[in-house]
Amino acid sequence: MLLVDVDGPLNPYAAKPHRRPEGYGTHRLMTPRWQAAERRRLNEWGLPHKAVKPLRVWLNAAHGPALTALPFDLVWATTWEEEANDFLAPLLGLPSLPFIAWPDPRPEPEGGVFWKTPEIVAWAQGRPFAWVDDQITDADRAWVLAHHRGPGLLHHVDPKIGLTEADFAYLKGWASEPRDAVIFRGRAGTDD
Repeated sequence: MLLVDVDGPLNPYAAKPHRRPEGYGTHRLMTPRWQAAERRRLNEWGLPHKAVKPLRVWLNAAHGPALTALPFDLVWATTWEEEANDFLAPLLGLPSLPFIAWPDPRPEPEGGVFWKTPEIVAWAQGRPFAWVDDQITDADRAWVLAHHRGPGLLHHVDPKIGLTEADFAYLKGWASEPRDAVIFRGRAGTDD
């Protein structure tokens, strides 16, 4: 399975705000979850009559075919949850994918572990998986090593750049080689 985060890997949100990365198109999306969260914020700030602005999302249409060409079953591992199928999959040319439903409120793991990590390990139930996200760190690798019975790849993606051809090549290579350990591919592209 390839567990795919949206913001960072597919939407390089941390790129310069006035210039989207090459190959990406700008989309303005008003999802129900975004609208509700922004409405709460505006109310908290004392601006109940201010209009909610759509969320700016940068997407590269080539990522959909590149993802489906990988030898993985794709799963959304994003806070977009089911909205990824409604709003993003059509823009990327992806079919409707299974998604991980996150608990609400979000858990607060200790030791610098990303809150998604224990949820992903519980969801995987020992099955092999690769996970692409911009929040993964060495603390997550250590947690997965201690709690996941099967092989895994934790692949960090720079949120200023998003997924690249090198990322797709690495994922394809990892899927074709049997692994019995958890691998962390960090910010510098090193494996442990």
